[in-house]
Amino acid sequence: MDLWYGGDYNPEQWDPAVWKEDVDLMRRAGVNLVTVGVFSWSSLEPAPGEYTFSWLDQVLELLHDGGVRVDLATPTASPPPWFSRLHPEALPVTPDGVRLTHGSRDTYCACAPAYRDAARGITGALAERYADHPALAMWHVHNEYGTTCYCSFAAERFRAWLRSRYGSLDRLNEAWTTAFWSQGYADWADIEPPRTTQYLVNPTQYLDYRRFWSDELLAAYLEQKAEIRARSAAPITTNFVFGGWVPVNHARWAAAVDVVAIDHYPDRADTGAEEQTAFGADLARAWAGGKPWLLMEQAAGGLNDGRRWHTKEPGRMARHSLSHVARGSKGALFFQWRASRGGAEMYHSAMVPHAGPDSARFREVVQLGSELSRLTEVAESNVVADVAILWDAECWWAMQGTHLPSSELDYLAAVRAAHRHFWRADVTVDFAAPDADLSAYRVVVVPSLYLVSDEAAANLAGFVERGGQLVVGYFSGIVDPDARVRLGGYPGAFAELLGVRVEEFYPLADGVALASGGRGRLWSEDVQAVSCEVVDRYAGGVLDGKPAITRRRVGAGTAWYVSTELDDATAANLVAQLIQSSAAGEAVETVRRRAGDTTWTFYINHGDAEVVVPAAGAELVTGATVAGELAIPGGGYAVVRES
Repeated sequence: MDLWYGGDYNPEQWDPAVWKEDVDLMRRAGVNLVTVGVFSWSSLEPAPGEYTFSWLDQVLELLHDGGVRVDLATPTASPPPWFSRLHPEALPVTPDGVRLTHGSRDTYCACAPAYRDAARGITGALAERYADHPALAMWHVHNEYGTTCYCSFAAERFRAWLRSRYGSLDRLNEAWTTAFWSQGYADWADIEPPRTTQYLVNPTQYLDYRRFWSDELLAAYLEQKAEIRARSAAPITTNFVFGGWVPVNHARWAAAVDVVAIDHYPDRADTGAEEQTAFGADLARAWAGGKPWLLMEQAAGGLNDGRRWHTKEPGRMARHSLSHVARGSKGALFFQWRASRGGAEMYHSAMVPHAGPDSARFREVVQLGSELSRLTEVAESNVVADVAILWDAECWWAMQGTHLPSSELDYLAAVRAAHRHFWRADVTVDFAAPDADLSAYRVVVVPSLYLVSDEAAANLAGFVERGGQLVVGYFSGIVDPDARVRLGGYPGAFAELLGVRVEEFYPLADGVALASGGRGRLWSEDVQAVSCEVVDRYAGGVLDGKPAITRRRVGAGTAWYVSTELDDATAANLVAQLIQSSAAGEAVETVRRRAGDTTWTFYINHGDAEVVVPAAGAELVTGATVAGELAIPGGGYAVVRES
């Protein structure tokens, strides 16, 4: 199977003469898949029920004749102006009660009946016309599900969801602890979304609203999927987007897509971009259950840190793409094929930049396409990892919606830090859910798992008893799935397993020293060692001499507790105790994939200096034979097959 290569193609922005040039350039670059129609609703349906498919017919024929397959999108992430004019009630409402106006993408409420009807209408029309088109490779429903609303439609749907979840107001009042601040509900009609209020919102109400929107958006996706499936047997997916604003539990959604696809845009310009690339790829692979997935979007030419655009250095686009492929992607796609002349994202980079094909960027695009074509044999192999980091979207949401003891407590940051420590040790990790089968791993890391169920806690205890090493981070096991504190001492659900008891938290303004010479930051706890060994202690301050890191033998395994946020150097020492890294070098990212008796090892050198690594086999990028060692130039990469 070939690796997919291409990106979002928006022919409706260009004259037909450009379409022909585009196909010629795609062939030159080795492009074999483009996503078409993501934001084309007004071009496809300029008036209610009036479809203009002729331009799309021409585009698909040109692509087919050029040997380029199509990921055909439903354009429902951006309704046309006429829809907003005819259905102002479908415009989204903010938590402050402000109804937004038309003028951007995602200006709709997914709970509005008119929107859902219109979305099914355009989806059904597209599926009816193009189900059997020879260019069709897959369907792409919507774009980056994640838009929320606080209108009356959303309130009504939220109440229905709550009735289904809780069954009775008594159970809801218990879960939401509504006796606090006189919030007890006697009528379902009194329940509203967690809109802006006088002071702090109810944390469980906030959490449930996120859970609700994940399910509601999934229902909207499934409606469109049903319209397509009734007419077409081609694979159907949607592009997952990741961010604190996204109320989507992608792990739960994964079963509803035929291939997990993600968009990934690092928000760091330093080596954090490489760390985030690996993080996003490993998370996507977890959502896909370890199976191949697809990088649907990335930026060809730049990184945006929120303040300024950082142009990618030569070779960095290829290294990021290969990192995704190494970690399980079935290819590398971009937003977008050709940079737009106008519009809100006209400065977003593209495979064909504003400078045109006679540019360094496009020459890199052509080179990457050629190199990816030499790696097709890795497509159906599996990534090798025996370390897992737990990830749980609901835990993230619970921490976002709660007035925590420190505003610096950040679930995503804690998980990213854990991943970063292993990435820097050149150890590939999987992500896993707290209740997943963990038998394939020798080490499981649990960063700030604030919310955890009894079942998940028992699962982790079983992992340790059977011989695993479990590393539980600070502020874990604190609340149950209703976001209610587990009484009797922290870390609640994990106290017995870890053999510790914590009575008080001590958030930090500055760092804290450890007896070993290491350092902690952000957080500390008054840990009592009940039935565990003390590995390291706090040195100085109010917790002087108190346990900071502990471990306890349980069955055939070991349970560690780390009660502070370790700095990078201290964390590196802990990682070294947990697992021996076969790091090729500080700057080299090494990832192995395997199928049967064959192993493919990706070496990606993110540094400036040449690095020599032990290797033997066939190097796929250059076609060279490697016997014993391989020199990887600064900024270079290699893929070695060994049987």
